[in-house]
Amino acid sequence: MLKLGVPSKGRLMEKTFDWFGARGVGLRKSGSDREYAGAVDGFDGIELVLLSAGEIPRELAAGNIHLGVTGSDLVREKLANWDSRVAELAPMGFGGADLIIAVPQGWVDVNTLDDLDAAAAAFRRKHGFRLRIATKYHRLVREFLREQGVADYQIVDSQGATEGTVKNETAEAIADITSTGETLRANGLKILDDGLIHASQATLFRGLRNNWTDEQRAKLKALQLVLGI
Repeated sequence: MLKLGVPSKGRLMEKTFDWFGARGVGLRKSGSDREYAGAVDGFDGIELVLLSAGEIPRELAAGNIHLGVTGSDLVREKLANWDSRVAELAPMGFGGADLIIAVPQGWVDVNTLDDLDAAAAAFRRKHGFRLRIATKYHRLVREFLREQGVADYQIVDSQGATEGTVKNETAEAIADITSTGETLRANGLKILDDGLIHASQATLFRGLRNNWTDEQRAKLKALQLVLGI
């Protein structure tokens, strides 16, 4: 039996059900809307497990589920060395959003990461503490900025309304997910020209732990044939 983890609510769940259904595998909730139970039609040997999108990377890496649908940003953020713990089977073409770095529109001389690096150094000299970047994506932001040579900053944790932290003066810049950029503009922010950290979308992943049986591997190959991936 293969365990497939799918987001338990919202558009991500609905779009996932649609994606599988279009390929002949029906996924559905069973019971009331408050219950996290699911069923699979059209393919034997799969158990549907409904979880929050944020739980799925951890459950995949731990081997508690074999397959999972979640945002590619969440896998990269929540799992160190993610590509040695899970594998991408198929990008699914929905749930798209960009993880970006944005700064105040009033920073007319700051348009690139090099500009941000210079502004951060000047900020620290002037204020005596490091420029604050509000985000919930700590791992991805640190790795990206390290690769780009930006050092004089500190991460400020933000689990909601990140775009408002600059107006509220709890951060000088942000790193957050955006689809259209409208909320950023409404809060007086602009995306750096080279500030794209990751273009995320819903993706079907498989776990890479060595606890797969021969039967489960055969079942996965059969499912991939049905799904065309």
